[in-house]
Amino acid sequence: MSRTIIAICLVFTLGSCSIFSTGDVTGNLDNACSILDQKPQFARAFKATKRRWGVPVNVQMAIIHQESRFKSKAKTPRKYILGFIPNGRQSSAYGYAQALDGTWSEYKDDTGRILARRSNIRDASDFMGWYMTKTKRRNGISLADARNQYLAYHEGQTGFARGSYKRKKWLINIAGKVANRSDMYKRQLSRCGRL
Repeated sequence: MSRTIIAICLVFTLGSCSIFSTGDVTGNLDNACSILDQKPQFARAFKATKRRWGVPVNVQMAIIHQESRFKSKAKTPRKYILGFIPNGRQSSAYGYAQALDGTWSEYKDDTGRILARRSNIRDASDFMGWYMTKTKRRNGISLADARNQYLAYHEGQTGFARGSYKRKKWLINIAGKVANRSDMYKRQLSRCGRL
């Protein structure tokens, strides 16, 4: 009987660990090497995207930091009616890359990755590589240009081409922060041999 109780306790203990393990980064988000040490699967995902699409690891990481703070199930803030009645979300953006429903469907159709999930870092980074490669072709933005890639990522390729971001000083400021973080991550990754 005591073996049964021990087995039941062990099952519950192990089960609770998997319930509370989110896969999210919980350490220092200002240190790229620390992030990759904490989550080796991130390093593998970012390197696979770099090989397949050519997007530098530091650019991927800086944009994911801005979009989701490395949270697998990140969502946009809720909208409220009269300031307190919940009324959906600001957009359908979800996951590490904050990909919109329509763009995510287009990605899956284009790449044949029908089982891809926005909460999976490998799928999210591959999505970013796919999207940024399309941006490079359409808008001529270098894959290493974190600032303009972020602007096109946020505004969409058509919006970027129209210059919609030029009327949004707050967005230009954020894009500058993304570029600075990308540069910081690049220096850090170079020092720890992860580039």
